[in-house]
Amino acid sequence: MSELRKTALNAMHRSMKARMVDFSGWDMPVEYSGLIAEHNAVRNGVGIFDVSHMGDIQLRGPGSLAAVQRLLMNDASKLQVGQAHYSAMLTPEGTFVDDVVLHKLSENDYLIVINAGTREKDVQWIRKAIGQVPGAHISDYSDMYTQIAIQGPKAVDVLRKLTDTDLSTIKNYWFTWGKVCGLYNVMIARTGYTGEDGFEIYIPSDVATSERVWKEILDAGAEFGILPCGLGARNTLRLEAAMALYGHEISDTINVFEAGLNRYCKLDKESNFIGKQALLDIQAAGGPKRKLVGLEMVDRGIARDGYPVVSPTGQEIGVVTSGSPSVTLKKNIALAYVPLNFAEVGTEVAVMVRNAPVKAVVVPTPFYKRAKK
Repeated sequence: MSELRKTALNAMHRSMKARMVDFSGWDMPVEYSGLIAEHNAVRNGVGIFDVSHMGDIQLRGPGSLAAVQRLLMNDASKLQVGQAHYSAMLTPEGTFVDDVVLHKLSENDYLIVINAGTREKDVQWIRKAIGQVPGAHISDYSDMYTQIAIQGPKAVDVLRKLTDTDLSTIKNYWFTWGKVCGLYNVMIARTGYTGEDGFEIYIPSDVATSERVWKEILDAGAEFGILPCGLGARNTLRLEAAMALYGHEISDTINVFEAGLNRYCKLDKESNFIGKQALLDIQAAGGPKRKLVGLEMVDRGIARDGYPVVSPTGQEIGVVTSGSPSVTLKKNIALAYVPLNFAEVGTEVAVMVRNAPVKAVVVPTPFYKRAKK
């Protein structure tokens, strides 16, 4: 059995008595003070996450845009310097290799942030897919950065105490470079995976620097009730916001139309990106046969990942991809794949919980959406 990988903040998590788990080969904190407290801190105030297990791939050179356009389904030609967007790498069948966030650092220079669970596979895929594109240099900087997410309505107040950068000028899915905690040229991105406002900062991955910045963020956030948060709260937060998780809502067996992510897939862009033809063929054949929907449990019971979804007559029709009690809404919610004729909002289905059908209803997603200021 191979040893678990550790972020530069591993010793800090352990000193703070975090409960650690194996997450995709990484030794990561699942909770500190408790999932509910951490979840509520992010929804109502501010929380801090170590997300350094994510991967960072840089593409630069005169052929970098062509490479990105071939690799990813969104249209990178629309990005301005300092802007990011959600996208995905697809298989030739139009299913998911991984979902990513693409940042345009400068002309002919892009940063792709990839998921921890698919990191090595993604790097291999990128090199294979676009390694032959002229003028595109691929660099794996995944271990060079400690990535810290500061999330919640008070995130801006916390970070404002640690930087002289005007955070009000950074719009959602934009980023800039600034001085943070005395460090120069820190990337400050208004991105996250919680459904709340917030930032992700990229700092050098040495232990001393990482621990100092982590402590300074916690000190700055003390007056706002900041809590260190683990993967447990990260999962319940993203589920309420109906954000996809690889291996659950998206995988190499699920296509873009089924996942409902076609708004990020630009079939009209000139580049013949990987998976485009398969998606055009699916579209021409009438579209997907199943759809990702939100479920709210009507009867008492929690829909967990992998539980079967059945029709009112008991026929198995689908599967739950993610399910949990909603801390914010005080309801049991889930995401699930069902056939199109069961996908309309208001449709009654059931989820098999401990071999018994528990009534549920299809509801709109996201389950939770933060109020716009």
